Amino acid sequence: MAKILLLGLDRPMADDLIAVLQQLGQSVQSAAIGSGALESGEINLIFAGSDNLSAIRRTRPDLPVVVVSRLPEVSAWLDALEQGAVDYCGAPFERKQVSWVLNSSLPAFSTAA
Repeated sequence: MAKILLLGLDRPMADDLIAVLQQLGQSVQSAAIGSGALESGEINLIFAGSDNLSAIRRTRPDLPVVVVSRLPEVSAWLDALEQGAVDYCGAPFERKQVSWVLNSSLPAFSTAA
């Protein structure tokens, strides 16, 4: 099981993503940027809003970051990858999509879709 942090997401988006991640049996924590949550050494993966990626990269360049957005645009996806995100996930979040992102973002990770 991954320890997943949702960082800097608005409440409705975080709630939608938490519901799917919990269906997949994941341990999920939600926090605001600047809350100190990044100091936790136990995080395996961060789902974050695209405007937060550079701040996360400066603080924890070692962590895989998946950028999430309600705007599933190709240009936003490419921008996120160019800034160091391991993937991009557009809402609405579906179990199979989130499971695929987890499997592709964490090498030793596996979920049942």
